[in-house]
Amino acid sequence: MKASRLAAAAAVAGSAVLVLCSPAFAHVSVQPEGTAAKGGYAVVNFRVPNERDNASTTKLEVNFPADAPLASVMPQKVDGWKITVTKSKLAKPLEVHGRQISEAVSKVTWTAADKGIEPGFIQQFPVSLGALPENADQMVFKAIQTYSNKEVVRWIEVQKEGAEEPENPAPVLALSAAEDDHSHGSSADESSESSSESSSDKSGDAEPAAATTEASDSSDGTDTTARVLGIVGIVIGAAGVAYGVLAGRRRTTDAS
Repeated sequence: MKASRLAAAAAVAGSAVLVLCSPAFAHVSVQPEGTAAKGGYAVVNFRVPNERDNASTTKLEVNFPADAPLASVMPQKVDGWKITVTKSKLAKPLEVHGRQISEAVSKVTWTAADKGIEPGFIQQFPVSLGALPENADQMVFKAIQTYSNKEVVRWIEVQKEGAEEPENPAPVLALSAAEDDHSHGSSADESSESSSESSSDKSGDAEPAAATTEASDSSDGTDTTARVLGIVGIVIGAAGVAYGVLAGRRRTTDAS
């Protein structure tokens, strides 16, 4: 009885863990490859897991925020999927690299040409974006996921501060601080100056280097001479001691 109760309790606990954890990894989400810095460009992946056991995901629609239009949206080809890019007129034209842009991408749609995302699998859809907004900490992309059984899941709910996570949250791209190009330039300049100084030391200071080598050779010669003289002194001293000992023995013999 105890064993059966423990098994039942374990099964209930395991089911609870699955129920609590499944929403965390089942959401359609967006993640950058590296970082997505404000004002810069980034490659992001829209990650789509299949939540159903009896149907495949056959379509994904990602809507881009109208309040932060992007001048460049370039989806990467994905095997087995047809890509459709939809553009819309802008209420206020964008100025990019000195030219006016009156329309921007408002939606990208991926439609399966084959089986799509089958049960138990996940698919990534890469897109190059830019320039990212400079005055925002995140971008919200509302997504719509369609299954082969015609079921539609709308990932469009925006997370509110202090509230619990919604049932179908929209994918959110967090933006990091803008990269400081000037600091990178300074580092490059310092590196270049250091390299130049190193090169000039190697090319312009040939004579001091030679003088240093000669001084080193002279120092080595002096050390060698001192060592030889020291050894000779030791030998002479030892010979003197030996001579004194022999002389003392002779005197002792003559006296006896």
